[in-house]
Amino acid sequence: MSETLAAASMNSRGHVWRAVLATSIGNALEWFDLVVYGFFAVVIAKLFFPAGNDTVSLLLTLGTFGVSFFMRPLGAIVIGAYADRAGRKAALTLSILLMMIGTAIIVVLPTYETIGIAAPLILVLARLMQGFSAGGEFGSATAFLAEHVPQRRGFFASWQVASQGLTTVLAAVFGSVLTGKLTPDQLMSWGWRVPFAFGLLIGPIAYYIRSNVDETPEFLSAQPTESPLRDTFAGHKARLVIAIGIVVLGTVATYLVLFMPTYSVKQLGLPASVSFSAVVLTGMIQMIGSPIVGHLSDKIGRTGLMLGSAALMLVLIYPAFAWLVASPNAGTLIAVQVAMGILVTGYFAALPGLLSEIFPVATRTTGMSLAYNIAVTIFGGFGPFIIAWLIRETGQKVAPSFYLMFAALVSLVALSAARRLLGLR
Repeated sequence: MSETLAAASMNSRGHVWRAVLATSIGNALEWFDLVVYGFFAVVIAKLFFPAGNDTVSLLLTLGTFGVSFFMRPLGAIVIGAYADRAGRKAALTLSILLMMIGTAIIVVLPTYETIGIAAPLILVLARLMQGFSAGGEFGSATAFLAEHVPQRRGFFASWQVASQGLTTVLAAVFGSVLTGKLTPDQLMSWGWRVPFAFGLLIGPIAYYIRSNVDETPEFLSAQPTESPLRDTFAGHKARLVIAIGIVVLGTVATYLVLFMPTYSVKQLGLPASVSFSAVVLTGMIQMIGSPIVGHLSDKIGRTGLMLGSAALMLVLIYPAFAWLVASPNAGTLIAVQVAMGILVTGYFAALPGLLSEIFPVATRTTGMSLAYNIAVTIFGGFGPFIIAWLIRETGQKVAPSFYLMFAALVSLVALSAARRLLGLR
């Protein structure tokens, strides 16, 4: 009997870690394609939006980055509801398939010089497809991880954030190597396509792995609803508003990190390779630190960790940017990026576990997908554009800190409401 129980336990552990692998590799590749676009915004601006003015061209490119986020709420509704009806596994395989199609378009798309106005229009179409796919990814991936071991929800859900850290590392390594080793002409000609091609080649592996994992026990034991979207709005409006507020800081901080290579090159005059190297450190902190934070959130509570991280970001971000602007060198940039990486990880790694506890199983993916993607669409997708606009309008290079301080205040209020109204710790 003991041998049977031991075998069952090992099989259960193997099942859980297969689920972690399936979710993490697919989620990393989903986000890799999105992050790479942001990292290579300056190059893409010249190739697809040659407006005759570098600033206007960059704003158009960052605007296109944000346009795809309009599709995220739709993806959240369609794929999130599909996950609550048909299962988390089905939604995860659908989302990565759509992302692969959008990425394939970008890999082979001719530039403005070759096909004229069709180039930016097709690029927008590909970005819209990627946005729709990503809209269903967060909720499906988080539910899939959180529901395998409910008593360790924070730890396993945090691997979703760790995989995004892996995404940042991979994208930044590509950015650092390509900008450091290739000539400007090579980078403009073909170099910028390399990371997109990498994502496209690895995509089928992730699709295969996701197609061969089991559904979550918690979903299988629950009674599915036929109308998860209607049920979410009918019975969980307050929870949805609180969840949106909690996500705001996580998404603004994440996309500020994404914007840092562009900011470092355009505003600080630092080499692109240095900027990408600093981002690699941030991604490594997120990748390694997320499971630790997730484990701590299971032991001592999630809201306390997140409140502390949010308060520190509110207080420290302006002095950090002021220091960076006053001393724009590699050492200062790395120090600021490391500090941001630690604080963002302390907040973001506990977030998936907390969100999964806000909504019941029957509407969990729909609720999380909506909350996450509404916040990301409004505050994150246009974050780089808003930051670039703030810098231009205020004439202050520390302007990015204003946006993060605003986000911290919003999320501090939402976290307090989660503790007071929902009783979450």
